[in-house]
Amino acid sequence: MSEETKPSEEKYYPGLEGVIAGETAISSVLGGLQYRGYAIEDLAESAAFEEVAFLVLHGDLPTQSQLAAFNSRVAAAREVPKPVIDMLRLVPKDAPAMDVLRTGVSMLAHFDSEANVPGHDANLRKAERLLAKIPTLIAARHRLKTGQEPIAPRPGLGHAANQLAMIFGKEPPAEHARALDVSLILYTEHEFNASTFASRVTASTLSDLYSAATSGVGTLKGSLHGGANEEAIKVLLEVGGPANAESWTRKMFAEKKLIMGFGHRVYKKLDPRAVIVNRFCKSIAKSRGDMSLEESADIIENLVKAEKGLPANVDWPVARLYYYLGLEIELYTPLFVVARIAGWSAHVIEQHDKNRIFRPMGRYIGPAMRKLVPLAERG
Repeated sequence: MSEETKPSEEKYYPGLEGVIAGETAISSVLGGLQYRGYAIEDLAESAAFEEVAFLVLHGDLPTQSQLAAFNSRVAAAREVPKPVIDMLRLVPKDAPAMDVLRTGVSMLAHFDSEANVPGHDANLRKAERLLAKIPTLIAARHRLKTGQEPIAPRPGLGHAANQLAMIFGKEPPAEHARALDVSLILYTEHEFNASTFASRVTASTLSDLYSAATSGVGTLKGSLHGGANEEAIKVLLEVGGPANAESWTRKMFAEKKLIMGFGHRVYKKLDPRAVIVNRFCKSIAKSRGDMSLEESADIIENLVKAEKGLPANVDWPVARLYYYLGLEIELYTPLFVVARIAGWSAHVIEQHDKNRIFRPMGRYIGPAMRKLVPLAERG
């Protein structure tokens, strides 16, 4: 590196921890999670996912007429093109759900006449279409994999209720629909997390929204990001009940093994999203007449917090919530996408509106400059 290009003071932040990589008006995690100035606790208590999606995409909570128009546009766009459904029929049944979703999101671009049309308004229209189609895509793939035919979206059902109806083939109980709705609100947006950052990096090259969303899906798949909720429920099912929870946890400590669902790069003491979902877990578990999973979770959570100083993150209770809703484990991370597509899209729009390509530097740790020896002289 020449003196002209070498920074005057080289600093290294592993994982970019603590680095401010850009500005955003969409959400903040400082002083509690908020979306465009609204506390997540208030949104989860008093809003529906559709209102939150509108807020994140359009900048403010909708009026009644704005929400009605938004819901109408989303409902009209829920159908997935037949060639995309035909593709789902051809995918091997053992293909991971997130891999199939990644392919499906990318393929949807070929059937959107505005896929490569730039501009704020065009991006908003594409974002609403992706928001509408991704739940249909997820449900269709799941039903085909389990030997059932896809079910068309149901007019009149909310986003969360429609998702469950397309998966199970029947309208869900109101408590289940609301529980999923709240989980979607909590998963909608989270500032410059890994998948959002990946989406913004893709968008910063002036690539299109579908490419950026595909980058987001690929990043979210990882077990250290969206896939953590799938690993968390596997942990709880492996424990084998409250009587084994303490011994199992101490064994994990002794073997220095990671317990998924704990710790967070930002939330060092408390993940506010986990607190909210936990209430729904307790309520639904009680209505099911079986609190054993909750008891195991509490024992593990208390031990990890007391002895390792790590709080439960949102994936810990969401894993249980989705299990109580009867959802297959492989659907957990795709359902994260149902919500986060709104956040990714908002960030892509924001990036395009005021763009600067991401191009960080790396700290070189390889050999010093060497002289090339001709092939015949290397020995």
